[in-house]
Amino acid sequence: MNEVMLTGDNYTLVYNALSFGTAVMLGAFVYFLTQINSVAKAYRSGVAVSAVVVGIAGYHYYRIWQGFSEGEMNEGYRYADWLITVPLLVIELLIVLGVANEVRKGLMRKLVPATVLMIALGYPGEVSSDNGTKWLWWVLAMIPFVYILWVLYGQLQEASSRESGAVAGAIKNATVVLLVTWCVYPIAYLFPVFDANSEGLEVLRQVGYTFADITAKALYGLMILGIAKARTANES
Repeated sequence: MNEVMLTGDNYTLVYNALSFGTAVMLGAFVYFLTQINSVAKAYRSGVAVSAVVVGIAGYHYYRIWQGFSEGEMNEGYRYADWLITVPLLVIELLIVLGVANEVRKGLMRKLVPATVLMIALGYPGEVSSDNGTKWLWWVLAMIPFVYILWVLYGQLQEASSRESGAVAGAIKNATVVLLVTWCVYPIAYLFPVFDANSEGLEVLRQVGYTFADITAKALYGLMILGIAKARTANES
């Protein structure tokens, strides 16, 4: 847990970003709950997982925002959130992609441990004040990170190629959101390496993480819902 060193407009910007993140996550949680029965039974668990993801994120964002308002920044809340929600993000995608049950189970056995390993490897560097340590753990965490993206991108491309119309379009949108959003995290992670005392870089890091979380959880959940609704319409 670190003391907040931001002042003036920098403090206000991060405070408002955390407040916005809290509101978006909790709002998305309620919305996804109302949409579970709007899709076919086979895809309801995917939408339910989306609700769980933003619900957990909403709680953690509230705790981060609350601590920040009291002058403390606890990055442990982010990592606790990611440790739970990132595996769930993978699961919700695999549920709605339409892959065979055995294939889905095999992918989950590979990808879920990889997500846990990625988050666990990233944490020591996040909380360290030594640049060499940060680089070391960043490189180690990037190994499962690249593997996860490579596998998910391949599955999305395969799913897109065997679909048409609204389903294919929804999958392509999810692919863009996945790739763009996930690439924000390793970049924001390294900002303290460039200048640990820079308020501007710290603002970029916190706002970057918040933007990426909103996109990777709430917006991505909308993409998942879109795929599920498109599949439901096709099947009916």
